[in-house]
Amino acid sequence: MSYIVDIQLSFPENYYSQSDLVEGLCEVWKNKVKNLSRVKLIHENVKVSKRHIACEMNHYIQKRSFDENNELFVNTATEISTNAIDKLLKENNLEPQDISSLWSNTVTGFAIPSIEARVMNKLSFNTNTKRVPLMGLGCMAGVAGINRVCDYLKGHPQEAVIFFSVELCSLTFQLEDTSAANMVATGLFGDGAAAVLMVGEEHPLKDKAALKWETSQSIFFPDSEDTMGWRVGSSGLNIVLSKSVPNVVKDQLKEPLLNFLKANNLDLNKIKNFIAHPGGPKVLDSMEEVFDLPEKGLTHSWQSLSENGNMSSVSVLDIIKRTLRSKTDERLGDNALSVAMGPAFSAEIGLFTWM
Repeated sequence: MSYIVDIQLSFPENYYSQSDLVEGLCEVWKNKVKNLSRVKLIHENVKVSKRHIACEMNHYIQKRSFDENNELFVNTATEISTNAIDKLLKENNLEPQDISSLWSNTVTGFAIPSIEARVMNKLSFNTNTKRVPLMGLGCMAGVAGINRVCDYLKGHPQEAVIFFSVELCSLTFQLEDTSAANMVATGLFGDGAAAVLMVGEEHPLKDKAALKWETSQSIFFPDSEDTMGWRVGSSGLNIVLSKSVPNVVKDQLKEPLLNFLKANNLDLNKIKNFIAHPGGPKVLDSMEEVFDLPEKGLTHSWQSLSENGNMSSVSVLDIIKRTLRSKTDERLGDNALSVAMGPAFSAEIGLFTWM
């Protein structure tokens, strides 16, 4: 088996209230959008109170090239990823050389060499460290990354691995795009990085772990490419975000989820903790319906959404950390389930046991 030992997060220093952000956006769009009250209503309805963003607000007023924004992405992503990993190592009395493999993920910028290589130049990792960059999984990459690392650790039980994800959604802002999808994106998405320490069955830090990973399931929904993702153009990354996402969650997730649980001799009543990516309020409402939970039953997901916005793949890692902080002795042996959905359209599920 594989084990989650710890998670640490890092954010850009710019942290704004939703009201300040929407006022700034309305100032930018005052000559582009006829009904600014609609923008304010959208920002209110996404239930985000504050967010971290990569740059100060006045940065986003000027139109910038893809090159300029991507350079900012690489520099900021490297900085906050390094901070998260450094905290993770220090918190667990590890040196970079103790990590055998470093996995990275992002979907909000491009870096070749990838971000984990740049982190290795900041921290003294062994030059033989195995690097595994992920790209294109979007919001579900936090769950998928953990699942893939845990698959790897089954075959490398003595190793310790770090998976980190960094998303700077604000740097994808399209000044000229006043579509409904972009209005939602400007109100919903935030920036951050998270690093996860995982170990195999024979690693000594296994005894410190709070969650044991049991198994996982990947789900692909055919012919749904236009549900969520990016269109890459000369101005950068343009949001693709269909209003059908909550319905896809509600109508198509439950059957494969129940089949997964049945294959593992479980049902929804046996799951004590649901760790769900907070795509947005309507998505969380649909998730609660699928999980047969009461309204606002996904407490940590709602809190993360309110305090940090939707940080794409980073959010579910924030939620796992919040869940770890809430661990009690009564949970020992209970099951937990992580779920996130992302581009393709796809879903990723992870099954855990509290230790």
